[in-house]
Amino acid sequence: MWMELEKLLIDGLMKIHFFYKIQVSPEILKYIVPKGFIAIDGTSLTVCEVDTKENWFTFMLVEYTQKKIIIPAKLKGDTVNIEVDVLGKYSENALAGLLPRIEALEATVESLKKQLDSK
Repeated sequence: MWMELEKLLIDGLMKIHFFYKIQVSPEILKYIVPKGFIAIDGTSLTVCEVDTKENWFTFMLVEYTQKKIIIPAKLKGDTVNIEVDVLGKYSENALAGLLPRIEALEATVESLKKQLDSK
């Protein structure tokens, strides 16, 4: 896992916004979506971009937040604690219970279709 300052933007009020890019394992990234929530070192943030091919995501820190949290003091390569949004885990759990039933239903439909086609 790595973290780096990706770019900075200066808005009309001359405030600096930092974008951070963090690389994570695919097992964690599957729970991270653009505009979803993530906690990094205890700070709840909104995800900006997600790249599933290179396994990274970005988030932005506005000037006020930069002054109140520890993340801006981190250096490239430093370890951070990541907590993903629990809704992704709930969704995965719910689908895991439904998937075998859906597969069985699809197999039944396919079997009935073959029976009809053979008549």
